[in-house]
This record gives sequence, structure tokens and C-alpha cells, in this order.
Amino acid sequence: MVVYQHTLHLPAYSRGFHLITRLIEREFTDLQQIRTGLLQVFIQHTSASLTINENADPTVRGDFERFFNKTVPENAPYYQHDYEGSDDMPAHLKAAMLGHSVTIPITNGRLNLGTWQGIYLGEHRNHGGRRTLILTAWGELMNE
Repeated sequence: MVVYQHTLHLPAYSRGFHLITRLIEREFTDLQQIRTGLLQVFIQHTSASLTINENADPTVRGDFERFFNKTVPENAPYYQHDYEGSDDMPAHLKAAMLGHSVTIPITNGRLNLGTWQGIYLGEHRNHGGRRTLILTAWGELMNE
């Protein structure tokens, strides 16, 4: 078994949900060496999240954003943590709801996602800035 780890610095994204599957595949070329294994994608932030969902229809991304904005509103009177603005505490709550990592099977050097699945970055801040992902892949090499 082999283990590869890579740090991926994402550019700043606008608030919303962004497909990052292709970026991960392009930047983490070690995946191509694994016959059977797993990839864990972990985000080192508390106000952004990762999830897997529909990758074909862009209206899904807008629906996600509208749902989470309605479910976790800004300026709720019970928030105490608002030092960095009205989007601060809601961003933490959204990230807690969606999670900070996803795990995907690797088969023959490729991510084994379903036909309509993609990896999303959920950017929950108005100005979140650059985000850092830790990509860890492990499994059997192609030539073993």
C-alpha cells in the first residue's frame, strides 16, 4: 500500500457552491498511480465546507445556497459570535452541517464518483479568501 498527501491552495471563490472535482484531479496527479484505494479531501477552515452532489445542472448550486441561507439566516438575534460580520456565525453553522471532509473511492487511477456526482466547495463567507485542502490518497499501486 502507498500513501500520497498533497496540499492544494484554492483561489478565493465567491460565496456559494463551486465544483472543484476537476481541479483536484488535475492538481493531484498521484491519483493516477493507484489501482484501488481512497481519497480523503479535508478543508482546513471553519467557515467553508465540502460535500458531494449533482454536478450537471448549475441550478442545484443556487438551490443549495438559497436553502442554506434560509435555514441559517444572517443577523439572528441569538448569535453572539459576530466579530467578523453578519456572515461569520452562519458560515460556521453551515460548515458544521455539511462537514469538512469527503472520501471518494479510487479505481484504476480515477475518482470513482457516480455519473452525476461532483465535489463541491461550499464557500459560506462573503469574502472567505483562499482556502486550503489537504488531499490524502492511499491504496494499491497500479503495478502491484
